[in-house]
Amino acid sequence: MQYKRIAIDISKHVFTLHAVAEHECPVLRRNLKRTEMEAFFSKLAGAEVVMEACASPHHWGRLLSRLGH
Repeated sequence: MQYKRIAIDISKHVFTLHAVAEHECPVLRRNLKRTEMEAFFSKLAGAEVVMEACASPHHWGRLLSRLGH
């Protein structure tokens, strides 16, 4: 499935992902462990990724940018 936008709620151990398709309808809600993030996103086509502004999103932003998001 092609996602238009993926929102990430970042916590210490488990991240919650919410994604919408092209017509803004919700198509995904999934919990991922920190260790599963890179593998999950490396399999997806590029999408807009949004997350809150605090210290750890900078790391994830750099990683997801390298994966084409």
